Amino acid sequence: MPKDIPVSNGNLLFNFDSDYQIRDVYFPLIGQENHSKGNPFRFGVWVDGRCSWMGPEWKTDLRYHDDSLVTKVLLENRALGLELYCQDVVDIDLNVYVKKVEVRNRQGKERRVRLFFSHDFHLYGNDIGDTAYFDPRTRSIIHYKANRYFLINCSAAGKPGVIYYACGDKEVRGREGTWRDAEDGELSGNLISWGSADSTIGIWLDLPPGGKAECFYWIAAGTNYHEVARLNHDVKEKTPQKLIRRSLDYWQAWVQKESRSFAALPKTVTDIFNRSLLILRTQIDNRGAIIAANDSDIVRFGRDTYSYMWGRDGAFVAAALAKAGYSHVCMKFFNFCARILSEEGYLYQHYNPDGSLASNWHPWLVNGKAVLPIQEDSTALIIWALWIHYENSKDIEFIRSLYKKLIKKSADFLVAYRDPETLLPKPSYDLWEERFGVHAFTVAAVIAGLRAAANFARLFQDITLSTEYDSAAKKMQEGLARHLYHPGLKRYARSGYRRDKGYELDEVIDVSLLGLAVLGALPAEDPRMVRTVEAIQRQLWLKTPVAGCARYQDDVYYRPDDCPGDVPGNPWFISTLWLGEYLIARADDLQQLQEAIPYLEWCVQNALPSGVLAEQVHPATGSPLSVSPLTWSHSALVWTVLQYVEKSDSLKK
Repeated sequence: MPKDIPVSNGNLLFNFDSDYQIRDVYFPLIGQENHSKGNPFRFGVWVDGRCSWMGPEWKTDLRYHDDSLVTKVLLENRALGLELYCQDVVDIDLNVYVKKVEVRNRQGKERRVRLFFSHDFHLYGNDIGDTAYFDPRTRSIIHYKANRYFLINCSAAGKPGVIYYACGDKEVRGREGTWRDAEDGELSGNLISWGSADSTIGIWLDLPPGGKAECFYWIAAGTNYHEVARLNHDVKEKTPQKLIRRSLDYWQAWVQKESRSFAALPKTVTDIFNRSLLILRTQIDNRGAIIAANDSDIVRFGRDTYSYMWGRDGAFVAAALAKAGYSHVCMKFFNFCARILSEEGYLYQHYNPDGSLASNWHPWLVNGKAVLPIQEDSTALIIWALWIHYENSKDIEFIRSLYKKLIKKSADFLVAYRDPETLLPKPSYDLWEERFGVHAFTVAAVIAGLRAAANFARLFQDITLSTEYDSAAKKMQEGLARHLYHPGLKRYARSGYRRDKGYELDEVIDVSLLGLAVLGALPAEDPRMVRTVEAIQRQLWLKTPVAGCARYQDDVYYRPDDCPGDVPGNPWFISTLWLGEYLIARADDLQQLQEAIPYLEWCVQNALPSGVLAEQVHPATGSPLSVSPLTWSHSALVWTVLQYVEKSDSLKK
């Protein structure tokens, strides 16, 4: 089930699913310690003797307020004669999630409506040793374990404090949790539970005929009791409504801080551009880690998550944000990369948000030979993104602090990690994390990284190094044409596998070949590149009503059982946007440039109503597949829009 409306402040992140249930709770690092383990926090209504939890009985419209990370949610249940208008936000300064609920009575009689909020915490990601209890000092429910505390409170009619509640067991002795206790409209008032503990609170609202009533609900996150008690006091003192208002104002100011001209792009595209900037910010930890995705549903597929920092994904996000004018976020990311870079100058596959090494599925032996389990493009793209950051910020003092420990160290590794005969990179894992070899995309990324390193060396008058880096990039570009071009197919091959007399070429068509042009390794108008793109369009563009571009021929990742048999794979947002970006790079006039607009509009058409972009979509229905939101998808949209605007401006001169 896709995660539709994430809200975050960089320390605390809540994800909602399409049924408007909280499903993920990350604190104090974005992407690390999911305190729900992906289980739903149910939200329900009891009225006229009937209980209904958010789900199929409810018509939902999950969106955000324009240019903000405050949600704007409409819930309707005609059978109950109720409408609920909700707002959700994580406060910009306080580690507090706040919800406002306005209940509207669609019947001509007085009614008492009872709202229930259930909490299925798994603190630190497990259900052992949790405690949930009613705290009379703050009149709240508190869940805690070791150094993680979550305080839950509410207010109605201006009176704060939990009145109706139950603490109980779940996942033991057949017990499902206190949400079942609420279904008769009452809660037991049980004061404490431990082990695998959950809780539910209730709020009673009296509605006049055709009238409405409102209430507020909040969850404060901290590392000890006094911290969450203080946060609870702050919420009551400042009032939940004012916290919502100040966060709304802040995010609107944040996303509108740059005066932008969108070169006559459709408003639907510019709206999702702003939404993408905001979604990107929800997935970035305040200490610098840019997380690929925080959708816990992926765990059910491979018992692992996307809640890691990949160098490649992070680099693309940082480049897009730098170009959009958000240099401060990027600075923290590059400092993070400098901290985690290995002594030899490379990044491993991915990292936890605290900088520790994450799980790795790349072996250290291939065909009996020891190898580095890395994706070299991740290391190279960090330098490439850092140069984009410098071009847009001109913050030479910041760059100087990274020159030796990040730029030079990484670039020296890229130079050394080459085949001495072909001067192409030594084999590594590809960007899809599936194959070990020499990949066209990796070569393009290394060329881009070395060129950026040469630019930095010139900036600091390090002429010998700049010459060395430029020379290595040039020889690699020559090796690309010599060894990875397939004369029989008259296009580039996605990968090569070293044999005694050269490379055995992989003939599968792959959208990552567009990296040769979009990363600048080859001119977009190069005839060989043009033929490569023609092959991509011919073989990977889906001939279904959904359309879009697949990753490569016969891609089975998340391929649904009801997928039409003749499609190459599911369409991905980044694949589709790369095609658009290529058309932008190749455009010689404004008419040609406009050929890229349908690729941006495809993203709008296949986004969730909230503007969230998944990793991929169903080839027949367009429904989201895999994780949602995917940070890389949003960064690709931001980057492509900015490339379009930049090219439009240059063509008008």
